[in-house]
Amino acid sequence: MKFTEEQIAFRDSIRKMVEKAVAPIAAEIDETDRFPTEIVKLFGEMGLMQLWVPERYGGPEADLATVCLVREEISRVSAACGAIAALNSMFVLPLLHFGSEEQRQRFLPVIAEGGVVTATAISEPQAGSDAGAMNTRAVRDGDSYVVNGRKQWCSYGVEADYIILMARTSGNSGAEGVSAFILEPKKVQGVTFGRHERKMGFHGAPNTPIFLDNVRIPVENLIGEEGKGFKASMRALDLNRPTIGAQAVGIAQGALDVAVAYAKERKQFNRSISEFQGIQFMLADMDIQISAARALIYECAQASEDGDWSRLNVLASKAKCFASDVAMRVTTDAVQVLGGYGYTRDYPVERMMRDAKLTQIFEGTNQIQRLVVARQLLAESR
Repeated sequence: MKFTEEQIAFRDSIRKMVEKAVAPIAAEIDETDRFPTEIVKLFGEMGLMQLWVPERYGGPEADLATVCLVREEISRVSAACGAIAALNSMFVLPLLHFGSEEQRQRFLPVIAEGGVVTATAISEPQAGSDAGAMNTRAVRDGDSYVVNGRKQWCSYGVEADYIILMARTSGNSGAEGVSAFILEPKKVQGVTFGRHERKMGFHGAPNTPIFLDNVRIPVENLIGEEGKGFKASMRALDLNRPTIGAQAVGIAQGALDVAVAYAKERKQFNRSISEFQGIQFMLADMDIQISAARALIYECAQASEDGDWSRLNVLASKAKCFASDVAMRVTTDAVQVLGGYGYTRDYPVERMMRDAKLTQIFEGTNQIQRLVVARQLLAESR
């Protein structure tokens, strides 16, 4: 797709902000694994956390292409900070597509003000890719639901003001019995958090188990119909997965930028290593793969702009899968170009390589994305 002049100007402003506010602290966030509250404040003030909120609720009402541009640019320097941009997507999108107008009026203006952290709790220790196997249960009791269970891999949950919580309201398995709720963890009793996961990468993005012990959620916090929560999350994922792909492209582009600069400066055998064909071919392949991944991401954005939901579903899986695989290959090659220095923390490519790995896993593993693509392919060939 072709970017508008407004989008290009916005991208350039983000790039300048990243150099000034994100680049100086990127390595420190990775080293200390702290949650960068100053970035939350800054992004909230700039409208970057609430990108999906429509104008009628006080938000910027960005489209998918703009959200992808933002995440890509920030992730070139820091994947953790890139994740904070449009962090509230998985909270806002279900409300827009399946929530009531009362819920939208209640929550979206608050998100639009900026600085509000939200999270999504779907996975459990025994329910990852198979979300329909979740055991967390919500039982109706008068004007509220009583929730018991445990959630795993809830990014930012420990910091969140609001959490989209998936819980079973009927049956013992399958997606049809799963409902979506708005949990306000700081306002109810019975919500506790476990220890922070010690992750390979994406340091600064807290990931903590959630324990729910007789937690009461008001009936008015049920999103959509009872038993239809999984559908709500799938539509949101169709729009959010391309942004993960954009984040992966940003990580890869950042690694390539470092590799090119290093190759031009590093000398061996009295020549810059960028003059050696072996290095040139590596850099060229990295650039080609990034360009292909970026094109697929923005093809997704065009499908969203066109309202082509049936096409967007499979494109989102293709884009997320391909871009994250590219990020893993490119960052690995970037480490190789830098040689021994690439393996040290003095250069950012080893961090980028660790961060790239998660993009192949979260928001649906790449094996799940391939399954989505294969099913569509086989269905069309009948």
